[in-house]
Amino acid sequence: LVQLVESGGGSVQVGGSLRLSCAASGFPVERLSLAWFRHAPGKEREGVAAVDVRSNIRYADSMEGRITISKDNVRNTLDLQMNSLTPEDTAMYYCAAEPKQAVQRPLYPGEYNFWGRGTPVTVSS
Repeated sequence: LVQLVESGGGSVQVGGSLRLSCAASGFPVERLSLAWFRHAPGKEREGVAAVDVRSNIRYADSMEGRITISKDNVRNTLDLQMNSLTPEDTAMYYCAAEPKQAVQRPLYPGEYNFWGRGTPVTVSS
């Protein structure tokens, strides 16, 4: 139903910024609950940010103040602007989607049935 392709990852130095994008096909993003997750080696997958159909937004405490999640209904994308990056932000970042107005636990991976393949982010000091 929903296909997701992430882009925008890369290598940056401490304090740098990146803008990740997730292109959705098969379903309009305005009708999807969407989220970004990350998975670092040796750690559990972590919810980063989420936005539902009504534009309610949730951010992980570890990144709040440094990130902004947004939907672009024209491009049919989900974007994540990340600033003031630290080595602890190094991970594979994934986009996830669920065709519901909202999910009960927006930063919990089990709420989403559709996932992209991820884009890598490396922050070096």
